[in-house]
Amino acid sequence: MNRLFQHSAIVLFVLCGAVVSPLVPVPAAAELPDAAQRHYERGIALLRKGDLAAASEAARKAIELNPSSAEAHHLLGVIYFKEKKPAQAVDAFTHALKLKPAYPDALNDLAEVYLIQGKSAETEQALTRAIEIDPRHADSYLDLAKLYEQRRDVAAATQTYQALLAVHPSHRDALYNLALLYEGQGDSRAARETVGRLLKLDPKYADGWYLAGRMSEKNDDLVEAAYSYRQAIAAKPSLVDAHYNLAFIHRSQGKPVEAEREFLEVLRYRPEYAEAYMNLGVIYTGLNRLEEAEQSYERAVALKPDYAEAHYNLGVFYELHRKDLPKALAQYHTYLNLGGRDDRVERIVGTSGR
Repeated sequence: MNRLFQHSAIVLFVLCGAVVSPLVPVPAAAELPDAAQRHYERGIALLRKGDLAAASEAARKAIELNPSSAEAHHLLGVIYFKEKKPAQAVDAFTHALKLKPAYPDALNDLAEVYLIQGKSAETEQALTRAIEIDPRHADSYLDLAKLYEQRRDVAAATQTYQALLAVHPSHRDALYNLALLYEGQGDSRAARETVGRLLKLDPKYADGWYLAGRMSEKNDDLVEAAYSYRQAIAAKPSLVDAHYNLAFIHRSQGKPVEAEREFLEVLRYRPEYAEAYMNLGVIYTGLNRLEEAEQSYERAVALKPDYAEAHYNLGVFYELHRKDLPKALAQYHTYLNLGGRDDRVERIVGTSGR
C-alpha cells in the first residue's frame, strides 16, 4: 500500500440497561472525535510496527467511536490487505469511499487489491479516478503505468510516465521505468537522455547506472560500460548483475585477475550462481590454476545439472588437462543429451561407442 494516515484510546462500556465499566469513563460526546483520532493514530503506529492484530483492534475502536471516519475505514482496509484478506479490504476501502468519494489514497489502495484479484478493468478505473481527483497523485500514475506495461500497452504506459513527469519532473522511478521502455522500443537516444536526467538528479541510483552500462555495452563502448557498472556497484555493492557484466568486460579486455574478483563478488552475494562458477573455471584454466578450475566447473554442474555449457567445458578440461577420457566422455554425453551441438564432441563420443 502506498501510504498511511493519522488516529487512537480504549472505551469499555456496555449499552445494555446502562451498565458501564467503572474502570474506564465513557467520553462525553464532544470528546468522541478526539478519542477516535487517538485510536486511529495508535492503529497506524502499530501497523508500522507490524502488529496487525493490535492495529486492527485500534482501527475498529476508532470506527466504533466515529463511524463516519473515512480515514479509519481506509486504515482497516490497509490492515486487511496486509493480512491477505482482499475481500474484506475491498469492503473497507469501498466504505471509506462512500464516506469520502474524493479520496485518492483509498482509490489507489483499492486498485492494488483489484490488481491482485486479476480485475484489470476495475484497477484502471480506480486509478484513473484517483488521478482525476488529484492530478498530482504520483502513486496512481505509477501504478497505472505499470498496469499498462503488464498489458503490453507500451504506448499507454509511456504516455502515463510522461504525464507523471509533467507534474513531478524529478520522479526517479518514473524516469527509470520510462528509460527502460524507450530502450525496449529501440529508442536509444530517448533512453540515454532519460537515464541521463535520472543520474543527474540522483547520482546514487544504482539501477540507472546499470541500465546505462547495458546501453553502452550494446553500443560496444566497453570503457563507458565498465565505468557505469562500477558506479552502479559503488551505489549498491550487492548489485550482482553489475558485477557479472563487469567481469565479462574484464575478460574481454584480457584482465583475468580483475574478472576473477568480480565473479567472486557475484558468488559472495549469490553463492548458487552456477554461471559465475563456470566462468571462474574458464579463468582459472587460462591462469593454469587447474585445481581451482576443476572445483569451479564441478560446482557449476552440481548447482545446475542441466547447464550444457558447463558440462562441455568440464569435458574439455578432463580431456585436455587431466587426460581422463572416461570422465570427459561422461560430460560430453551429458552435454549432447542436453541438446548441445559440437562436431568434434560428436565425433569423439561416436568413436568411443564403437
